[in-house]
Formats: sequence, structure tokens, C-alpha cells
Amino acid sequence: MKSQEFAIVDIETTGGNASGSRITEIAILIHDGEKVIHRWETLVNPQQEIPVPIFALTGINNEMVRHAPTFDDISEQVLELLTDRIFVAHNVNFDYSFVRHELEKSGFKWTARKLCTVRAARKIRPGLSSYSLGNLCASLAIPVENRHRAGGDADATAILFSKLIEWDDNGEIVKMIKKNAQDQRLPPNLPPEDFAKLPEKPGVYYFYNEQKKVIYVGKAVNIKKRVASHFTGHSTSSQRQNFLRDIYGISFEVCATELMALLLECSEIKKLWPTYNRALKRFEPKFGLYQYEARNGYQYLAVGKVTKFQQCILTFDSQHEGVHLLRNLAEEFEIDHRFCIYGSVAEGELRATNTSELPDAKRHNLQVKCALNSLNQAKPSFAIVDKGRTHEERSCIWVENGDFYGMGYVDASIGFTEISELKEHVTPYKSNQYIRQLIETFAQKNPSKILHP
Repeated sequence: MKSQEFAIVDIETTGGNASGSRITEIAILIHDGEKVIHRWETLVNPQQEIPVPIFALTGINNEMVRHAPTFDDISEQVLELLTDRIFVAHNVNFDYSFVRHELEKSGFKWTARKLCTVRAARKIRPGLSSYSLGNLCASLAIPVENRHRAGGDADATAILFSKLIEWDDNGEIVKMIKKNAQDQRLPPNLPPEDFAKLPEKPGVYYFYNEQKKVIYVGKAVNIKKRVASHFTGHSTSSQRQNFLRDIYGISFEVCATELMALLLECSEIKKLWPTYNRALKRFEPKFGLYQYEARNGYQYLAVGKVTKFQQCILTFDSQHEGVHLLRNLAEEFEIDHRFCIYGSVAEGELRATNTSELPDAKRHNLQVKCALNSLNQAKPSFAIVDKGRTHEERSCIWVENGDFYGMGYVDASIGFTEISELKEHVTPYKSNQYIRQLIETFAQKNPSKILHP
């Protein structure tokens, strides 16, 4: 430890992410493993306005930094202080991302091994109620002056670091600073044992925040490998910075197949609505096929926008898709085009514009009924039977009248006289257009795994 030097860094910034914000103050303390041997700090002109909430937190205003050096002016000095030293900070990824981004803008390619004093404190002093710098200093009797200023926070971090080295009987810090150590990439608040438990199998994983609420759900062919990929790279976006900072725990559920993982992921996102899941939240069908009966007794078929208050027969990703289906139905079952609506589905608008020589109402309504029956008959019930999580079981996905009904696992030794008996062994889930498309695509590509009643 004595032969290795550490650069303890703290910065103040104009905002929360390196890509859109700038450094307003930086302090770097060189620590030889026992004590601080050099101290350097300066205000920095961010070349952008300092927001009022940031001024309220740090006390640094635009006038204070007006004549301060820009980061480009101090970049060579910063690089010299950091070179060949372990980069140490409280919640290290935040400070590291800013400094790396600023050095890159100044023309310097720089990387370093990192040490997070949040993670180190969790390992060496487990069980504390909070690991924020202010609360740690209060619980460990560390004096803090000039809180939320780079110099004051860096001084407090240096004292904390010295104490952690003194208390580190199990050599945790040495393990953490190895180049291939998990701690070089894991988020600051994630217990390493959560990551260590992850299997290299297909399934679904859940990220939790400090309040134990699910903030992200993902699926993977290899859960451990996929979770690790979230923590690699040097993205400086505010979304990534906040995402990593909010991860306090991970759980998982192993699935037998990738399809089951996809279906479970979609179902869980729709049920839990996690903060950081965006792609599947946006996947909602925009148009639907509706059936109405007017006051004159005629049945209408209409394609219109999906709403929360109207039940539709089918849903579509685009209006064109719905119109194409309705035109084909009208042609096949000889439905008068005046009773097919291709735009608004407001009930008051569902009337034939040309009322001359209307078809017989009973015959027309029977044609509409036959058209809709044909749609239902085109929605078969079937099972997708595939490998299980072990050799002793099989996985089963049950589709009822074209809709995803549920999925589960059955003992491979059980024989069924009727395929429909598999339905009793699955856990029901809600279906939606995205899930139906996943199942339809899989069924087309894997006919040998489809069993019909």
C-alpha cells in the first residue's frame, strides 16, 4: 500500500452529468497510503451560467468563477496530478466521468483505476444507516468544513480514506483496486454479493432503488453477462449517471428459454412500470378495430385510435394495417362499404352518408357477424412446449384463442391425454399486442414446438 499513491478528488459542477455540465471547482489531494502529502484546489470557469439551485448548494456563483482559469488552462496540471495514481472519490463514477470528459475535451486520453469510498466504507464498516459523505462523517466523527465545496469535501474524504485503510484488516482496498476487480465497474451502492449471485442462464433481472422499488427490468440470454454490460463504458449522459447511482440491489428469475424471458420481461414492465424502462413503455398499439350498432339497427365496423374507454376487437401498430384488414373483410364477406369507417370512431359519426338503397339489415348484420367469427376462428389455441430449466421438466406457454394466456413448467415425466390439460399448469399473465407478435413470430419459426388440441 505504501508504494502506491492515491489522488483523492472532489469537484463541484454546474449540473449532474458530464456531457452537458461543467466543473466549477476541483480539489486533488495526493495520499501516500498513510497521509496526505500534497494538496491542490482551484475554482474553474465553466464557461456557462451556474444555475441558481447549484449556487444555493455550493455557494459558488458566476462572479466567483468569472476570472478563474478554464479547465483547458489547468488540464495539464490535473493530468500530471492524476497520472499513475489511483483515482479516489466518494461516489467515484460521478467525479471520474467529469474529469475524464474534461481531459478528453482538452485533448488528453486518460483512464485510471478507481476506488469508491462509498463502496469501501460499505465493505469495511458494514451496517451503517447511510453512506453519504455527510452522514458517514457524522457517524465516524470526521470533521467537515466547507461542506459542498471541493476542498472541504476532499479533506473529509481524505480523513475517511485514512480511517478505512487503518480499519481494513481483510485487505478489502487492495482487492478493490486490482484492474480486474468487480469494484472497478460496479455501481457505488450495489452490494457485490448481489452481483456474485447472478447466474449465467437466460432469464429476467430486476434493479432496485434504496426504497426497494423496482426501477428497471431486463431480460437476458446470460443474466450475469447482461447485467455486467450495464456497468461498462464511459457514457456521461445524465440518464446513465442517475441510473447507476440509483441501483441498490438486484434480483433475478431464471427462465428456461429466451422466449419465456421476453414474455416475462414485457409482463413485468407493464405491471411494475419501472422508472428506467422506456422502450417497451412506448410500445402501445395506436389503432383498433371496433364494432358498433347504430340506432337504425345496422352494425358498423370501424378502424380508429385506441382509447382507454372503448373496447376494440383487434389492435394494430398503424392505421394502414387496420384499414388493410377491414378492406379485406369487407370484400370477402361482401359488407357494404358505407358501413366501414376508416377514421374517427366517435359513436355519433357512425352512420352511412348515402342512405339510398341500404341492404337488408338482418342480412347485413349476419355478414358482419360472419366476418368477425372468421377473425376469431383465425385465432387458434395451442401450446409451445420446449426445454425446461432442468432435464426433469419442460416449459409450456399456453395461447388461448390467439392471446397469450400464461406460462409455466411441467414435470417431464407427466403424460397428458389432452394438450389442453397443459393450461392447468401455467401461471396466467396479461396479453398485449407486443406479446402476441413475439409468440406469432416464434410459432412461425419453430412449428415443431407447437402442439394443438
